[in-house]
Amino acid sequence: MTDPLTAGGQHYRGDDWYGDDLGAARFTDCTFTDVDLSEATTSGATFERCTFHGGRFNASVHRATAFVGCDFRRTSFFDATLDGCKLVGTVFSECTLRPLTVTGGSWLGVTIRGANLSRLDLTGVDLREADLSMSDLTLTALTGARLDRAVLRDTVLDRADLRGASLDGVDLSAATLKKTQLDLAGAVLLAELHGAVVDP
Repeated sequence: MTDPLTAGGQHYRGDDWYGDDLGAARFTDCTFTDVDLSEATTSGATFERCTFHGGRFNASVHRATAFVGCDFRRTSFFDATLDGCKLVGTVFSECTLRPLTVTGGSWLGVTIRGANLSRLDLTGVDLREADLSMSDLTLTALTGARLDRAVLRDTVLDRADLRGASLDGVDLSAATLKKTQLDLAGAVLLAELHGAVVDP
C-alpha cells in the first residue's frame, strides 16, 4: 500500500494533475498557482493553510476532505463535488462555485463574498459564522443548514429555502428577501428584527 503524499511549504506552478487520485494526501502551507486538478479525486485528504491562485477543480470529487484556513482566488469549481468536506476558515475570492454538488460538511467561518451561489443545494451544511455578504443565493436550498451568526449583509435570498435552518444571531433584515421560504421560527425572527412584538 502506497503512503499518501505529504508536502509542506511547496509551491506548485502550472502542474497538470488532471484526473489524479490524491487519496488522503496532506498539504500544509503550500501554494498552488494555475494547477489543473480537473477530475481529480481526494478521500480524507487535508489542505491546511494552502493558497490557490487560478487553477481548476472542474468536475473533481472530494470526500471527507478538509480545506482548513485555505485561500482560493479566481479558482474554478465548475461541476465539482464536495461530499462531507470541511472548509473551516477558508476564503473564496472571485471563484466559480456553480454548478457545485455539496453533501453536508462543515463550512464554519468560511468567507464567500460577492459570489454567485444561486440554485445550489446547501441542505444541512454547517455555515455558522460564514460571511456570505453581497452573494447571490437566489433559489438556493439552505433547508436545515446551520447559519448561526452568519453575515448576510446585502445577500440576495430571492426564493431561497431557509426552512429548518438555525438562524441564531443572524440579521435577516440586512439581506434582500423576496419570496424567501421561512418556517415559523424564521418568520418570528424576521418580524422581531423589524420591530414587531411577537405574542406567543
